[in-house]
Amino acid sequence: MSIAGWKRTIAHLDMDAFYASVELRRHPELRGKPVVVCGSGPRAVVTTASYEARKLAGIHSAMPAAVARRRLPDAVYIPPDFPAYREASAVVMEVLRSNVEIVEVVGLDEAYLDLTGIFSPKATMRRIKAEIRELTGLTCSVGIAESRLLAKMTSELGKPNGMVVVSREDALARFGGGPPGVVPGIGPKTVERLEKLGITTLAQLGAWDRGDLEARFGPRSGAWLHARGNLLDDTPISVTRETKSQSVETTFDVDVAEPAALERTLYEQTEELCRRLKKKALEGRSIGIKVRLDDWTNITRSHSVESPTNDPEVVWPIALELLREYDPPRPVRLLGVRLASFAGEEDEAAAAVEEDEPQLRLALPG
Repeated sequence: MSIAGWKRTIAHLDMDAFYASVELRRHPELRGKPVVVCGSGPRAVVTTASYEARKLAGIHSAMPAAVARRRLPDAVYIPPDFPAYREASAVVMEVLRSNVEIVEVVGLDEAYLDLTGIFSPKATMRRIKAEIRELTGLTCSVGIAESRLLAKMTSELGKPNGMVVVSREDALARFGGGPPGVVPGIGPKTVERLEKLGITTLAQLGAWDRGDLEARFGPRSGAWLHARGNLLDDTPISVTRETKSQSVETTFDVDVAEPAALERTLYEQTEELCRRLKKKALEGRSIGIKVRLDDWTNITRSHSVESPTNDPEVVWPIALELLREYDPPRPVRLLGVRLASFAGEEDEAAAAVEEDEPQLRLALPG
């Protein structure tokens, strides 16, 4: 496929079953067997699963580990080893940066690359795939398209160990008959709202009146949905990702109702958060907490201070007061503390995010 006429050429590289693949590299005797990387606690979730586990029982990332064990009790379950994964990731990302100037790392196992202006994008990505395989023994899948949205969607088509090139026109034909949820960021709740309007396919979403979408979902979200329905995305690839917040969260094995236990956890979280921030020389002005109740209600509270800080003696009293003021009405499933609005950043309103996306919603300072 010729990509010479594209205004931009973006690649999305996604390592194949990354954590499980690292484990299989260390334990080759497990190759061909269903392998699941997950914790052992009652609320642990699957970090990743080998393709054998996925095919046999539909096990996937973020699935509760208990569900995975019920579905496939004979699988090999391995606890995650993040130092090993970070080490492998560092090698992968160095390969990317040595071949392409503009690389945006979005996790240990994936990155976007701006290939605009490169003579042969496909040859470049084939070389990168080969170097990664040679240096790490790991495989990856690559999507090449005209935007980061399309590149991400396209990389899924090539899994595992593939490379797929798709233009926007071809993508509209390929995905248009599918549900709107095929687009990253359009989650189940939004899909449900769209279905009530009679919008059940991506093509219908793209053809829907933009003004009506803006009236129903709000100007920003409606415009975003209309653009995504037409697979339009002009988000740039950034070499560095700006740090908007840092947080420490704990999901309890058993829901906690005792205030003293919650406050003790919050204190330990604050100490750890401030330790991390000092190591990175980051100071913030917005101190916040996050509480998830046993019925999955999510609550955030925040308070801004005049001067940026990473001092636990400043952060802790404010976080504690926020927790006490909220006074959780039900047992708590998850508790977290956050620091945002770092020194050097412009104050900004919290961006509206898709309600189904696993992103952290920033509270407004003050």
